[in-house]
Amino acid sequence: MSRSKILLASVLLIFAAPMPSQERAASPHTVWRSATPAELQAALPVRAPVEKERIETEMPSASGIIDGHGHIIAAVVLITAGYAAQGKYSHYLLAQAPLQLGTSITLAPGSYVIGWVRSSDGLLVHVYDSETGKDRGSVVARLQTPPLQVVPIRIWPPSDRSILQIGRFALPYKPLE
Repeated sequence: MSRSKILLASVLLIFAAPMPSQERAASPHTVWRSATPAELQAALPVRAPVEKERIETEMPSASGIIDGHGHIIAAVVLITAGYAAQGKYSHYLLAQAPLQLGTSITLAPGSYVIGWVRSSDGLLVHVYDSETGKDRGSVVARLQTPPLQVVPIRIWPPSDRSILQIGRFALPYKPLE
């Protein structure tokens, strides 16, 4: 086979090969994994800004996910006893990437606080801006079947379950690009 035919065949093979899609090129943004305790400790505050107060967090309860570029979505229990937030807020949520909770709440990167009350459908979860207390919306977290192990808070990686779990209740979430 002549050298020019080999060169032509090589060029044709290169152009005939499937090109990677934009989704694959952006995969470091979409591949989320569980954050390590060290990553959670580095990202979450020891005292969370909640309206006009700085409320202690319970770091052993922290949970979160992180993408290939270091963007973290994490949550931790607030220790609200003795604070004005007692009974209104239970968790601090940090989102370094846009996030959708359920089908009705879309959050920009920022910090939020979560509170909940029992309802006939599960937990009615309320989300507020952590610094202003502005209401960002509500969504129902439902009891999971089969039952999940009870935890204070857990953010499952999207590849596993794509749920934010409070106790034995869960609500779907989705990191947005």
